[in-house]
Amino acid sequence: MKTEATSSHRFGVALIKRTEGLLASVSPSLSLLILRLALAIPFLKSGMTKWDGFLTLSQGARFLFEQEFKLHILGREIPYPFPLAMATAAGIGELILPVFLILGLATRFAALGLLVMTAIIQLTIPDGWANFHLPWAAMAIALVVFGGGRIAIDPFVVSRFK
Repeated sequence: MKTEATSSHRFGVALIKRTEGLLASVSPSLSLLILRLALAIPFLKSGMTKWDGFLTLSQGARFLFEQEFKLHILGREIPYPFPLAMATAAGIGELILPVFLILGLATRFAALGLLVMTAIIQLTIPDGWANFHLPWAAMAIALVVFGGGRIAIDPFVVSRFK
């Protein structure tokens, strides 16, 4: 009976070690690619809703920035300064920065830009921090710190200038 318990214990330990080895073999670059995509997709989708054509803001984006969106600072609601300029900047940023992330081009700068946008979104929609803003900020910070990994354009660009 003791032999069976020892045998099943060894099997369990071997299975755990094999699983750990498999998980450790996943390339950090693959993880960074997935992280880049996970951060890029919601911003890209949002950016696509802000346009009715080339550099033509949608009526919805205009309305939100002019009428609905307010900055929640120190318990006060402050209207967006220059709402159409802010809507245009947000729309451009939500299209360009995610594309840079997907390609892995200027990854750290693109992630930093999305981190700043996330902070502004947090000031605009303070109730979204737990479900959206906190995970976006965490992903952006990880990409700022670690970069895009080897599955990106960044390493090729950097090597050309060395």
